[in-house]
Amino acid sequence: MSRGWARAALVGYRWFGAAVYPLLGPYLAIRAAKGKEERARRNERYGRSKIARPVGPLVWFHAASVGETTAVVPLINEVRRRGIAVVLTTGTVTSAGVARERLGDNVVHQYVPLDLKPAVSRFLDHWKPDLAIIAESEIWPMTILELGSRRTPQVLVNGRLSDRSFARWSKRPSLADALFENLSHVVAQSDLDAERFLALGARPVSVSGNLKVDTTAPPWDAEELAKLKDLIRERPTWAAISTFEGEDEIAAAVHKSLTSRHKQLTLLVPRHPERGDAIETMLKERGLKVARRSRGEPIEPSTDVYLGDTIGEMGLYLNLTDIVFVGKSLKGGGGQNPLEPAMLGCAVLSGSNTENFRESYARLLKNGGARYVRDGEMLAKAVHFLLSNPQARKTMAEGGEKTLRDMRGALKSTIRALEPYINPLTVKARLLPRDNENTESRGGGQW
Repeated sequence: MSRGWARAALVGYRWFGAAVYPLLGPYLAIRAAKGKEERARRNERYGRSKIARPVGPLVWFHAASVGETTAVVPLINEVRRRGIAVVLTTGTVTSAGVARERLGDNVVHQYVPLDLKPAVSRFLDHWKPDLAIIAESEIWPMTILELGSRRTPQVLVNGRLSDRSFARWSKRPSLADALFENLSHVVAQSDLDAERFLALGARPVSVSGNLKVDTTAPPWDAEELAKLKDLIRERPTWAAISTFEGEDEIAAAVHKSLTSRHKQLTLLVPRHPERGDAIETMLKERGLKVARRSRGEPIEPSTDVYLGDTIGEMGLYLNLTDIVFVGKSLKGGGGQNPLEPAMLGCAVLSGSNTENFRESYARLLKNGGARYVRDGEMLAKAVHFLLSNPQARKTMAEGGEKTLRDMRGALKSTIRALEPYINPLTVKARLLPRDNENTESRGGGQW
């Protein structure tokens, strides 16, 4: 693909976006009906906002989902500490809940505009960011091009490219180059990710490690935790978290195969809580008694599965067990973050499809903090072994703790890479008149 062809393709993408833009209302309405959009905030997808832009320098952070949002919280706090306002966009209802919980009114939260010129232009015209910081692998052509045309520095942090994404971009090198040349800096998670970004035309590229290691453990309500532990009493527990369709059925089968020996309680926490009704139906069809967190249903001695269909309570669920299967690894593919359960002293089990967290799993496996399972039958055997062997659970938890100690440091490296872009904004923020230091000028958020 020639560079001229790549430019033509991007122009075509722009015109296609303009053509479909008026037809997006029904699409967003359907997503809202499925719980994937906040109905009252759909206008944000068009780049519209009722919130005034804060006075002074402003950094736009974008984090697609829960993991990315959690990863950039420490960076956001560092930027806010310097007196710079922040607008944070996320792509899912779940990640918006996490942002609200972790950051409160310290930032303005918006749903990310659709990657179509009218929406992106309206968003940028309103917020006028001085710097854009994008998390992990969010490569949106129109957004990147619009920021580039405005000469707004844009930095990709905690950058990663999956095998599939790299293969796809590698087939279109001129297109990749036309996009990645707009990035001011890529801070990659690993040496492999850095090599891939360089091969696709990004300059400069540095390596930080994984920001998710330098985050704090997910929070929990101590009073609620005590109540649930009192209900569970001495029953052994295990959890299947961040599950995707197909893995809920596997968790149900594991529970049924072990219950005669352990009388265990299974904690099932789907990646998408809006699937709660379908999962409950499936579990009941298999003869299992279910208590749903979203309904406040109590855990009884006869409860088989506690369905964690809520947002922002992963810390609560992880504190109820020390054996965790991490989903999107037997079905779906790519894996989910194993570091949060490791932070809370859990033995981690996973399928082998974990390319999105390749380095994290490699280190956990090396230190004995995680084990791969091939299928549901192997998962059942692993859970049985760990339920029967407290010392094995303890050894795996210690392996997870060692992994976390060894991997920390990404936050400092990322801040160091961002200094050339943040320091001038820090100076500008300090020059603001004191009478502008109100909630709006500080970037206080509305939800």
